[in-house]
Amino acid sequence: MKLASAVRHVAADDASITTRVDGSHDTLWVTLEPAPGRPHNFSLALLSGLERLLDQLEDSRWQWRNERLRYLVLESRHPRYFALGGDLAFFRDCIENGNAGALRAYSMRCLSLIHRIFTASQDVTTVAMVRGRALGGGFETALCASHLVAERGADFGFPEITFGTFPCTGGMTLLAHRIGLRRAASFLRSARIHSAADLLAQGVVDELCEAGEGPAAVQRFIAEHRRRYNARMALQRAEQRMASFDLAELRLVVEDWVNTAMALSAEERRVLDTLVRMQAADAGYADASGLRLPIPPQRSA
Repeated sequence: MKLASAVRHVAADDASITTRVDGSHDTLWVTLEPAPGRPHNFSLALLSGLERLLDQLEDSRWQWRNERLRYLVLESRHPRYFALGGDLAFFRDCIENGNAGALRAYSMRCLSLIHRIFTASQDVTTVAMVRGRALGGGFETALCASHLVAERGADFGFPEITFGTFPCTGGMTLLAHRIGLRRAASFLRSARIHSAADLLAQGVVDELCEAGEGPAAVQRFIAEHRRRYNARMALQRAEQRMASFDLAELRLVVEDWVNTAMALSAEERRVLDTLVRMQAADAGYADASGLRLPIPPQRSA
């Protein structure tokens, strides 16, 4: 299946994402675009871009140029990261300024985005294609897809516990759908980084492919899915209904998270500040020399 060249689908100011369609016009590829000098995380600009795209797709009932979309693929163009999760610099600024309202509003937007991608599986098959690292909200975004493809060398984790918080936009719920509640909770209590191969064995990742083979693996999955499309979609909708995503409950989780974040200790704030500086340095606008995670995460095999 040959992909068309990237075509801008949303407003010109949405430089945080690009989209393209395959030759049959039933698969939309959404690419998270890295920005020079900015960590590859869920910035306000990226949130806005994804929200506008989903608004357009939902309003058109998943139509693309008068063709019905059947598949939505989410990927990243960054060479090392799928997504680093939440905007830690924004978190720090809200905490330092005592602005719980802004922190809550941001987190509620992230939760709504995850919920919209998760519930989109009633209408389309969503695929997350992960290369590089998916952390925090990036991991949650990958988990909310109908099918999770990871390239060998990709890894995943929830580092929030290192600075005294926890994933609040569906991480436990989405993992519990795949591996059960108690095992999901253990993921959130540890900052361990998990390899794609390890998560395939645990049932978190649906498919593992070699580095660079992610697009081909997605195309093979879609080709196979099309062969029994009606039956597969009926099963997918049933699975989505049974794997409930209680938005009211998760809003309470966000409230708990905001209260926890606003009460971080001085030591936890120092860890958060170190992580912010590490992300800034990795984005190319600060010096990373000498910076180390105060609580280094362990990586599983």
